[in-house]
Parts: sequence; C-alpha cells; structure tokens
Amino acid sequence: MNKTSNNKTVIQAWISAFRPRTLFLAAAGVILGSGLALHVDRFDLTTALLTLKTALLLQLLSNLANDLGDFVKGTDRTGERVGPTRSVQSGKITPLQMKIGIGITALITMISGLILLLRLFHTIGFVAIVVFLIVGFFSLVAALFYTLGSRPYGYIGLGDFFAFLFFGPIAVVGTYYLQAQLIDLRSLYPSIGMGILSTMILNVNNMRDIENYAKSGKRTIAVRLGLAHAKVYHTALMVLMYACFLTYSFMYANTPLYRFAYVAV
Repeated sequence: MNKTSNNKTVIQAWISAFRPRTLFLAAAGVILGSGLALHVDRFDLTTALLTLKTALLLQLLSNLANDLGDFVKGTDRTGERVGPTRSVQSGKITPLQMKIGIGITALITMISGLILLLRLFHTIGFVAIVVFLIVGFFSLVAALFYTLGSRPYGYIGLGDFFAFLFFGPIAVVGTYYLQAQLIDLRSLYPSIGMGILSTMILNVNNMRDIENYAKSGKRTIAVRLGLAHAKVYHTALMVLMYACFLTYSFMYANTPLYRFAYVAV
C-alpha cells in the first residue's frame, strides 16, 4: 500500500513538473500558423500534428529545466514564491532525477523534430531543412537555458524577448511555412500578435512573483521596471497585440465575420 502511494506521489510530482496548463500557449502558435495555412488552402494535417507534438515537447522540456534551474539558483527556496510549488523544490523529485528527465525529454524532442523534417525533406528542400535544423537547435537551447546555466537569460531580463520570438514569429511563421512552403509577409502580423500575447503571460507571472525574484536576483523586466511601470508595460503590450491582429484582419480577412471574431477576442 505504501509503495503504491509512493508511486502515485512520484507520478503526481512529474505531472506537476511538466506543468500541463502551459501547453495551451505552446499549442497556440502552431494552431495559428496552421489556421493561416488553411486560409490559403495549404493546410496539411499530418505536418500540423507533427509540428504540434514537437512544440509541446519543447514546452515540457522548458518546464522541467525551469523547475531545476530556479531550484539551483535559489529562487524557489526563499519561501516567498507565490506560484505553484515546484517539484524539485518540494523534494518529491531529486535534482539528479530531474536532470535525467530533462535528458530524456530533450532526446525525444530532437527525434520528434527530425521526424518532422525528414517527412518534409523532398517538399521544402535542403536549404529550408538546414534553416529549420538551426532553428530547432536554438529552440532547444532556449528551452534549457531560460533558468539553467551560469548566466541564464531569464535572470538578466531577456525572457520577454525570447518568449516573444519563439512563441510568436518562429512558432507561427515556421508552422505556416512547413505547410504552405510560402514566405508570406502577411503571416508576420498575427505571429507578432501571438508573440506579444506570450510576453504578456510571462509578464503576469513575473509581476506575481516580483518580490521573490527581486530578492533572489532574477532580474526580469518586471523587476527592472518595478510593479507600477510593469503594469504600464503590460497595457502597452496589450494595445500592440490588438493592433497586430486587427491589422491582419482588416487587411486580409475575406469576410466581415473574420473581422468581428478578432474584435470579439
């Protein structure tokens, strides 16, 4: 009975470390890029699903790395964290176990990405494959070193920029290109909007934990600006996000229904 209970606790700890609620944001960019491909009659379900799987794995990898990184840096050990308790912080998963989990997840993520690109090798060509291999490599690096490493970029105020870049233009335009095989500047408007939305979500989390981060040396944009100015920054991001989506809608939407949908959202 105790063994069963312990196994259940371990499973729950890993599920908590994976932070499944964050997967919706990881999926959003792929879904938006696929929607843009559908808009030009280039949607490919298999490619969309393989891209989605790789994006979700990257997010899971990032979540595990963040769990370990914040623990190592002492951010989760101040006793002032407002967000959910981390798995390594709670002692339910040891740092060594987390490192193994990160390694396994990274390997599965790389395999998933390679399968996606191998499937498209004869469709998008060698040069595009090389570009996506480079993008994939830097996506892995970004997932790992937000909080890991000797100088993680999340601790020096670059988290917002990389959240914008990887959840916005790279996710949306990349997904669109894999299906449509088109370089279309129109996809930039919604991709920038999605990137800004992702930055807003990160900023909300950073404002929530602003006191803890300030004391532990995690110099996020919110910490650098202070809470009052971080709220102004957040409002500016929201205005820019709507501007991007509405610009695309009014320039390229086929019917008033599309435009109304953007305004409603």
